[in-house]
Amino acid sequence: MNNEILYILLPDYAAHEEVFLSQAIASDEQALKAKPKYVNRAVAPTMEPVRSIGGFRTLPDYSFDTMPDDYAALVLVGGFGWATDAAEAVVPIVTRAMKEGRIVGAICNAVSFLARHGLLHGIRHTGNGPEQLKLWGGERYENPGMYVHAQAISDRNVVTANGSATLEFARELLLLLENDTPERIGMYYRFNKEGFCTLFPG
Repeated sequence: MNNEILYILLPDYAAHEEVFLSQAIASDEQALKAKPKYVNRAVAPTMEPVRSIGGFRTLPDYSFDTMPDDYAALVLVGGFGWATDAAEAVVPIVTRAMKEGRIVGAICNAVSFLARHGLLHGIRHTGNGPEQLKLWGGERYENPGMYVHAQAISDRNVVTANGSATLEFARELLLLLENDTPERIGMYYRFNKEGFCTLFPG
């Protein structure tokens, strides 16, 4: 299996929502990993740079037309682009990934996008609240009873999270990917959640 983790970046993507996951994939506590288990790759609608909400421009590794069919995980990074026409091209990509049982992560508005296209059927999930999921999804959001009011949740190889849950999102995906031991992943989460001074009081 290809060891690439593909991050879908649409215009006006939320760059902070991928930071903790991509950092843990590429580095350990001291430096970049010499031989990481996985490799981060950015995917955008075209090969043109894609702009984040904060104004940074990212040069993608792949476009939707050139991305590989085989990969370790597909990560839908949140942002404002999920409410635009540009997002429609992602539907067949996600549909195929879910059908093949690949690991899929969606955070913030990307979860609402899944609801809009009926892609949360049969999956326990969270997101930016049930009201937004119903608003975006309408009749295609078929299972509001499977909504869980949590920062992030993993079910059937699908991780969903609300927009404030970047760390929890990363933790759930890192566990699914078995990027490290559960203990080390847990410490990574705690270090960034609680802070150095709390974990190591002077």
